[in-house]
Amino acid sequence: MKVHMLYRKQRLAMTLEEAWQFLSTPHNLQHTTPDFLHFRIISPVPEEIHPGLIVAYRIAAVAGIPMTWVTEIKYVERYAQFVDEQRVGPFRFWYHLHRFRPSECGVDIEDVVYYVMPWGWLGDWIHRYFIARRLQRIFDFRQDYLDHRFNRGEQPWPA
Repeated sequence: MKVHMLYRKQRLAMTLEEAWQFLSTPHNLQHTTPDFLHFRIISPVPEEIHPGLIVAYRIAAVAGIPMTWVTEIKYVERYAQFVDEQRVGPFRFWYHLHRFRPSECGVDIEDVVYYVMPWGWLGDWIHRYFIARRLQRIFDFRQDYLDHRFNRGEQPWPA
């Protein structure tokens, strides 16, 4: 069993509170998820996350085939970080840490995802030739969306 890791860091020209409000609101997931996934929340969700919150989605993660993905918000430290874990979905294991830190130019957001493919060696082969690139595209879309929406052409990193 191989544990894969995906890491992303981005600086946004906004306050910590604004970043938290947008990125911790489940309804905003549809904006930060690319259209090719046909993402749709199918469970009732509040405006504010809390530990134990279960969120169910319909998503076309593989070959356009719709599937259900269920995550649980396991940990919340308001304005600092939260963790979601997959309960039902395409991975054998999925742990996603969302971290927020104020900076001199706004806020730094980090995503650290640990995940395990199902199906042993076949899953590792599928990861190598498909899933790793697919996840990069998903997080590239998210990064581009946030940059376009919140940085408004400003240089988020000091020169």
